[in-house]
Amino acid sequence: MSTVYISNEEWERQRGFINTIRALLKPEAQFYVYTYGCQLNDNDTEKLKAILLEIGYSEAGEPNDADLILMNTCSVRGNADQRFFGNLGIVKTIKEKNPELIVGVCGCMMKVDEHVERIRRSYHFVDIIFGTSDIHRLPELLYRRLSGVRRVYDVTDDDVIAEGVPIARERRYRALCTIMYGCNNFCSYCIVPYTRGRERSRAKDQVLQEINELVAEGFSEVMLLGQNVNAYGKDLPAENGVGYGFADLLEDVAATGLPRIRFMTSHPKDITAELLDVMAANDNIEMHLHLPLQSGSDRILKEMNRHYTAAHYLEIIEAARRRMPHISFSTDIIVGFPGETEDDFQATLDVVEKVGFDSAYTFQYSPRIGTPAALDENKVPQEIVTERFDRLLALQNQNSLKVNERRVGTAPEVLIEGLADHYEGQLTGRSSDNCLINFTVQDDIFEKLGIEWGDYSALGATLEGAFCRVEITSARMFSVNGKMVELISSPSSLVS
Repeated sequence: MSTVYISNEEWERQRGFINTIRALLKPEAQFYVYTYGCQLNDNDTEKLKAILLEIGYSEAGEPNDADLILMNTCSVRGNADQRFFGNLGIVKTIKEKNPELIVGVCGCMMKVDEHVERIRRSYHFVDIIFGTSDIHRLPELLYRRLSGVRRVYDVTDDDVIAEGVPIARERRYRALCTIMYGCNNFCSYCIVPYTRGRERSRAKDQVLQEINELVAEGFSEVMLLGQNVNAYGKDLPAENGVGYGFADLLEDVAATGLPRIRFMTSHPKDITAELLDVMAANDNIEMHLHLPLQSGSDRILKEMNRHYTAAHYLEIIEAARRRMPHISFSTDIIVGFPGETEDDFQATLDVVEKVGFDSAYTFQYSPRIGTPAALDENKVPQEIVTERFDRLLALQNQNSLKVNERRVGTAPEVLIEGLADHYEGQLTGRSSDNCLINFTVQDDIFEKLGIEWGDYSALGATLEGAFCRVEITSARMFSVNGKMVELISSPSSLVS
């Protein structure tokens, strides 16, 4: 299927619906958005919110206060499905108390016919359904519902790129920038190619324009997003016979002057030496690589349709460490893929031990409707999956603690993210290698910033997005603790 580019004329048509809805909207109308899944969904929600704010809604603090509830779904794993349908039951109760409430469901799950049919059959109160490629059409869909159409279920099959859609940035310090959509890999367990469509890259000029705007607005960090960022540019036409890939884009983004650049997700089969060279050559690119392993067994990797071996994976790790000795690695691992034997699982443990990942997102296999693996009847018994999962978790927890213990005594530069969640009187942030750091501050910083002594909430809000240097004093399994020794950037440079 070819990519459909949404024209400026189409977006102006949607703005016409925005203006019409604004005139119909009751005063002080509010919306609430549930978001499930990955950063791509987070970025989609930022677009949904921006459209609703432009229409004239304000954001409600609680779903009970909303006149419009949107649920942006994820279909990657079974627990996200369960959370969505559980919350949909809560929303049903809210609608029973407020019959005028409009309920919309969007996101990846709405690209799966079985989920749409389940909603149609069992959740009659849902007013609007649309898919991942329909976000720019929200004004039109909402107008149709407000005009009296009882059910607006309209999910396009097109693979879309829509430029010019507004974005309401959720964070002051980090902006999300989607550089490409979709996936062509068709891993046998994964629903994403069916819900997000085929790979399609945004034009480099559009990406760089967004990045330059973010630099001008003062953002400290940008995360470049894609299902497989390493495939960026493969679908774009060559200029004068020369292609333009992710390594080229990353180098150009680094040249904009952004203080810090992150990216995810990478696919091992598409990692190049050029990408690693660009990472090593630019101090403002994170010293961290998220590289999904999924399994350490070559047999299982082949069944998963991953197109690499454990040896190739380890070669990438070695190549990255040769260029960047202090780089950190995180990964995704699935336990209990159909047919996984004890030898297969032991091969995974072997790779985990050899790499020594800083962190890992570990999952028990859950079948996804419509994927080849879901048809495999060679299921691993649940008690075996649970036992293996616990062993993997124990090994990875050991690795995480060891890595963090090695950080004690160092003093990395930290991007301040705000007030620490679980440590009273401390701030939190991350270093370039993605380490979560909770830290105390010097007593005189309150006076220097004109903040009442001890008001850490105000301090965190003021310093969010600033950089400081932190001496790490102790290690925990999933974070480290330290003390600020230098405030590097002034709060005056933050996003207003």
